Amino acid sequence: MKTNAASPAALCSLWPYAILAWFILFGSAMAVWVAVAVRQNLDLVSPDYYAHEIRYQQQIDRQARTQSRSAGARINYDARQQCLTIALPIAHAAQALGKVAFYRPSDASLDRAVKWSANSAGEQMFDARTMRPGLWKIRVEWTFNGEEFFSDQSVTIAPHS
Repeated sequence: MKTNAASPAALCSLWPYAILAWFILFGSAMAVWVAVAVRQNLDLVSPDYYAHEIRYQQQIDRQARTQSRSAGARINYDARQQCLTIALPIAHAAQALGKVAFYRPSDASLDRAVKWSANSAGEQMFDARTMRPGLWKIRVEWTFNGEEFFSDQSVTIAPHS
């Protein structure tokens, strides 16, 4: 007589072990993900972020004031004379207080700022031969009658001959 006893191979199915391994793997992955997420630094870009935000809003206000009054600075570069001329609006030029900042995107060590000092025509001239050829961002900030203004422009200085 033959009994219907299950063979040892049939009793040992891999499915319960596979399911258990899947849950262990999933739980481990979640634990690693949580550990990485908890250790992530979520600081703001700078510690005084809100002060920077207020200054940025003031910058936006300066630009809007300049545009609304068509009071932007004229920035002209003469490649033949190697001369850079910056002129404020005629009404502002004589009494304006401010600065001209030269930013070199490819080399921050060349950045510089100069106090606004207009000639009798209300212009300030710069010798472009002292500047490296290439792209420069020129930003002019000035105050006139207690109001702040801002104008900027990109200029490409030609190679010196």
